[in-house]
Amino acid sequence: MRSVIQEARSLLPRTVDLRRRLHRNPERGNHLPLTRALVLGELESLPLEITEHETTSGLAAVLRGARPGPTILLRGDMDALPVVEDTGLPFASERSGFMHACGHDMHAAMLAGAARLLAARRDELAGTVLFMFQPGEEGFFGARLMLEEGLLDTAGERPSGAFALHVSNLYRSGTVWFRAGPQMAATDEVAITIRGEGGHASTPHLAFDPIPVAAEIILAVETAVTRRINVFEPGVITFARIDAGTTHNVIPETARLLGTVRALTATTRTELHSILHRVAGNVAVAHGVDAEVEFGVGYPVTVNDPGYTAFVRSVARQALGADYVGEPPWPSMGGEDFSFVLDEVRGTMAYLGTCPPGQQPGEAPNNHSNRVVFDEDAMATGVALHAAVAMAHGDGGFDGGSDSWSG
Repeated sequence: MRSVIQEARSLLPRTVDLRRRLHRNPERGNHLPLTRALVLGELESLPLEITEHETTSGLAAVLRGARPGPTILLRGDMDALPVVEDTGLPFASERSGFMHACGHDMHAAMLAGAARLLAARRDELAGTVLFMFQPGEEGFFGARLMLEEGLLDTAGERPSGAFALHVSNLYRSGTVWFRAGPQMAATDEVAITIRGEGGHASTPHLAFDPIPVAAEIILAVETAVTRRINVFEPGVITFARIDAGTTHNVIPETARLLGTVRALTATTRTELHSILHRVAGNVAVAHGVDAEVEFGVGYPVTVNDPGYTAFVRSVARQALGADYVGEPPWPSMGGEDFSFVLDEVRGTMAYLGTCPPGQQPGEAPNNHSNRVVFDEDAMATGVALHAAVAMAHGDGGFDGGSDSWSG
């Protein structure tokens, strides 16, 4: 198994080249024509059965091993963010206002590298590998759309395992980090519109001012979260925008709050929604105004199957060495639409450390920063782990029920 990392390192120049071409040409959302073309160009010489999705720019590529075995899904997302890059890299974004600030260019390049490595080992590969090149992770529900288009049936036999990596500068370069159970949060959006009556700022008693009501709702919600949410099943409500008024001496008719709601369990998610409805409505009534609460339901909780996580951790220790495998101290309140895949298939998602040399993990600019720089050498680890997990899965290392793998 250790030989896989050597093969991945030999592929690193090619992996880096694809990553940099993707980085120069970031595209956002579910329709990424140039990105898809670049990935297809990298895959065209490989013995893959490729399906181009129609509702999105998603790609499904199937590699069939020479020996019978189960099917595994490997995911790499491809979309960028609406961010103005300020890294100074020689391969910085050439599209103004867009940047691969979350490392999806690395994810796609690593998955293509794994496809090449596994194709070279096809004669010894058992089972089938379904490579999922996914658009629209950054809030566009790309994974769900690919599933709705029949992704899991692409290879004939539905996958019995799923695996994905996400780069992070919170961790030392080349290390991988697993956590069983909830790994990332459910993510919803909330908008609260408070409707009162406008008037002159000098006579607030002749109006129904929505602005202090909005302020009271914010404070009351934050207090309610600390009193109504189990601290061992955390949730977060953050109001990030307040819109109200047009000038200094006019009381507006409406005020609007925009925020995010995040939870690590379905129970907490439901309770946070209830808190927002209850607090906003009752505070508004107390002040003689109306409050309308609207939700944009986002991604579900990303839950790593405990058995599959133990299996992948065992594979990682053998392929990389125990010193390169760790467990995050707590879940992330960020969201991830690989959660839709994990709702259908037992699997796990891991973080790949990419902190650049000379910088400290957690101190270097991280995902979504316009100054984030990832260590490209870590991609060899990502390629190797994708390949190692696929080979171990095909060999029956994970039988769908065991909590460990002996190799």
